[in-house]
Order: sequence, then structure tokens, then C-alpha cells
Amino acid sequence: MSADVEAAVRLPAAPIDGVCDPRFAAVREAFAANFAERGEVGAAVALSVGGRMVADLWGGWADGARTTPWRSDTLVNIFSVGKALSAACALLLVQRGVLELDVPVIRWWPEFGTAGKEAITLRQILAHQAGLPSVREPLEDGAMLDWGRMVRALEMQAPWWPPGTAHGYHVNTYGYLVGEVVRRAAGISLGTMLRNEIAGPLGADVHIGLPASEHGRAAEFLWPEGALNSHDEGELDDEALMRRNAYANPKGASGAGWVNTPAWRSAEIPSTNGHGTARGVAEIYRALAARTPEGSGPILAPAIVEAAVSEQSFGEDRVLGRPSRFGLGFQLTQVERPLGPNPRPFGHFGAGGSLGFYDPDAEVAFGYVGNHMGPRWQNPRNRALLEAIYASL
Repeated sequence: MSADVEAAVRLPAAPIDGVCDPRFAAVREAFAANFAERGEVGAAVALSVGGRMVADLWGGWADGARTTPWRSDTLVNIFSVGKALSAACALLLVQRGVLELDVPVIRWWPEFGTAGKEAITLRQILAHQAGLPSVREPLEDGAMLDWGRMVRALEMQAPWWPPGTAHGYHVNTYGYLVGEVVRRAAGISLGTMLRNEIAGPLGADVHIGLPASEHGRAAEFLWPEGALNSHDEGELDDEALMRRNAYANPKGASGAGWVNTPAWRSAEIPSTNGHGTARGVAEIYRALAARTPEGSGPILAPAIVEAAVSEQSFGEDRVLGRPSRFGLGFQLTQVERPLGPNPRPFGHFGAGGSLGFYDPDAEVAFGYVGNHMGPRWQNPRNRALLEAIYASL
């Protein structure tokens, strides 16, 4: 027997707990198969249909040593799932008339209006059309923890393409751009707004800027050695530099070397370091666009939701080098990466396969989180869960 096989045999079986409506037994089966067949280590999944939570499951291990079971309140880094939460904060301010989608953001953030950025609008930022997916200036490792440092770098940065003429995934800059507009307009940080205006009133266990008192609930994220940790030396053309810097300037911008540290968990890095439970993510999506069983209305008015989920950007992505499709801060379903079979779901994927979305046609709100990176583009774990959901409806 090989050493690898022996190691696999010695791994303890992944415990699975929680509740699941018998109608959605296939979801529980797919979740269990993720551990048995698809390399899952620790994860949780939550599903609401018609405003009712029909599955709330968790399982596996909150640490790489597989000694700490995943619990109902285990938090984990949800990476880009936080981009949609950031968009929800901005859109709530649009709904209140505090922000406007098509007014240059220099109205609220005057220092931004340099180097060809004077006409950039909130709509262009939310739709990844601002031309600011990365910073050219080399930034020191750890700079992503310093809000002021990142904001100043973006104030000085010239767009990599004429704003509004193309789109490219603003991997790590997105949260600072949206967050600074929110901070200037609302007078509070984006993480504070999420807590006070959305997650807190809902009792949704989702955070951007995790309080130190909650760090003990955070799972260890198992970052693959070398993943997104490259800081290439040598000459790069502008396109290659833009793409490289989107992930790795500063070096730890995407979490490499930092993701399990107290400093990372405590900072507000809205594109990348949100922490939450699957239940919390699903609860926010349920409340964003749908009336709850208790009779309370949605967080966002129907007209705002309609604007948010209307296609703004679609086609070849200047950063990803493949097709992407966005509304206002939300990823929209596409053939290459579907959010189920229906035409109108909106949400956001995160590194490691984490996912939150809402399907207005099926009245499905979904949250999935885990602590193992896995495939970043077409993740078989979230795909299996999605297929099980729609097969059960």
C-alpha cells in the first residue's frame, strides 16, 4: 500500500450534522459525496426555498489536522462572496438616494478624480468597467490590511483601459473602490454598514472585518502551497502586469500567507476577507430580494434588484481571459458557470468554491462555504449541490 493510500485510509470520516427536509435528501447526499469523493475537508451548505430554510448542513473539519469538527456556527473566509455583500451596501445607499449610479464618484470622493478617472461612475465600478483591476505601483506585502494605503494607491492609479469601454474582474481592488464610495457617502466603513444595516438586523452571521471575539469560531483555511503566491520578477508587458498585479500586488492581496492570521481576519478587505456561515449567506440572499415568511419586505426594492441583476458586462474579461457576466456587483448565470437552469439567478462565487445566490424564479436562496481551495473556476462541489437542488424542486 502506498504512503498516500495509507494516509487516506487513516483520515477520520467526516462527520455531517444539521437538518434537511426529506424532499431535498439529494442535497444532503451530494454534500456527503463532496467529502467522500471530491476532496472536501470542512464545509456547510444552506438552502432556502420559498422563504423557508429546507437544508442547513455542516460537516467535516475546521482544521487541516482534522481534529476540530465543523460546527453549526463555524465561520470561514468566503473570499469573493463578499463582493456581492459590498454591492448590496452600495445599492442600499442608491435606494435611499444617498448615492447615484450614473454620477461620477468624485462627487463623494474628490481625491479620486486624477489620472483620467474624473468621469468614472458607481455603475462602472460595480460592473467591473472602471479599468482599475490592479495597482501599478509595487506595494509592500501586508499593504492590503491598510485601508488608507490602498485608497491612496487607487487615487493615483490611471485606468488600464478607458473606463466603460471594456470590463475586467476587479479581483481585489473592487472592495476598496466600492467601500470608499460607501464610506464617503454614509460616513461609516463598509463592514460597519454591513453589520448595522443588513447582517445585524437579520441575525445573519456574516462579517467583513471579523471582531476579535469571534476569531475562535473561524476555521483554518487550507491554502494550497504556492497558490496565487507568485510575484514574478522581470519585464512584463502592460496586459500581463495588470493581470499579475490584480492577484498579487501586494503579494498577499488574495490571502496567501495571511488568510489564517488575526490581522487578516480583523481587517476590512471587502473583496476578499469576508467571513460567514452558509446559513448567514443564504439568509442575506433570501432577504435581499424576497419577502420573508414573517412578512417583512425585502432589503432592496424590486426596481433596485431589477437594475442590479440586469446585464451590465458580458464577454471576454480583460483580467480573467475568459467570458464573465456581471450585473451591478453580482455575477449572473452564464453557460460556462451556471447558477442552475433558470435565466435570472444572481450571486457571487468565491475562492474555494464558496457561493451565495438567489434565483427569483425558483425562490431559491443558497449559501455554501468551505475551507479547502479546490478548483477555482468550475468547482465540482458547488456544481453537485446545485444539480441536487434543482433535481429536487
